[in-house]
Amino acid sequence: MLKYSLRRILGMIPMLILISIVVFTLAKLMPGDALSGEIDPTNTNPEYIENMREKLGYNDPYYKQYIRWITDFAQGDFGKSVRYKTKVSSIIAEKLPNTIFLGVASLVITYILAFIMGIYAGRKPYTLGDHAIGGFNYFGLAIPSFVAGVFAIYLFSFKLGWFPSNGSVDIMVQEGTLEYWLSRIHHVILPALVLGMLSTASYTQFLRNDIIENSRKDFVRTAKAKGTSQSKIYNVHILRNSIIPLVTFLGFDIVSIIGGAVITETIFTYPGIGQLFLTSVQARDYSVLMAITMMFSCLVLVGNLVADILYGIVDPRIRLE
Repeated sequence: MLKYSLRRILGMIPMLILISIVVFTLAKLMPGDALSGEIDPTNTNPEYIENMREKLGYNDPYYKQYIRWITDFAQGDFGKSVRYKTKVSSIIAEKLPNTIFLGVASLVITYILAFIMGIYAGRKPYTLGDHAIGGFNYFGLAIPSFVAGVFAIYLFSFKLGWFPSNGSVDIMVQEGTLEYWLSRIHHVILPALVLGMLSTASYTQFLRNDIIENSRKDFVRTAKAKGTSQSKIYNVHILRNSIIPLVTFLGFDIVSIIGGAVITETIFTYPGIGQLFLTSVQARDYSVLMAITMMFSCLVLVGNLVADILYGIVDPRIRLE
């Protein structure tokens, strides 16, 4: 497995180079540049704007700009944000913990609910409980995340007052205290529920269908003929085979959760990478946009690798060579 992982990591290098070319090209095809989002041309001397573009290298040939950008990027220098007047790496480092906390909370909620509902529906198919869970899943799949977010804020924040409607922590609590972390958990629950709704519905249906399918296979009939208890058949023989698709999806969740946070964080005014991405689009802060896009791309590749490794761990029949 170590050789396989090293080979896959080395294979990521040309893929990342190709992705960087695409990201750089798309950024250059976008209208304007970073100065367009920073300076009002109607109130600024055109000569000053042109001098700044020359100083920042915006007038250089594209291949020189790309080589300069990718060289700095490989060394950990993502450039400087024209909106925040500071290093891009500092901004991302400030926002990333909130997004990671939201993503982890969403994954925990997703897998707990999916396992509980999927196992119940799979063990008791075509019952009233199974139909109720199926209806909930189809309801979750049908509602877009932005609609679910607005509805959740209206019901649970404004009407019931159970959860805050915005922010990541109460500004009145002191950082590092127990109240601080309880406040962070309180603020993250509602956006995490909305963010994980789609995955919960999908995973529940996957798990339910796999449990039903595996319960009809020959190895289950053999286990029953040997007198194996019903609980052991489900918990050991059936469940282990049924969770393989879910484990495969876990690697892709690494990027899908962060990608989905773009909408969720904006709706809940949650200060993370998603909200930073949208504000950077509006301000034409291309250094931040390119850094975040490259980060998402790296997460996709890492997610694929994690999914393959977990697949081999869960199913011993699969050998990664």
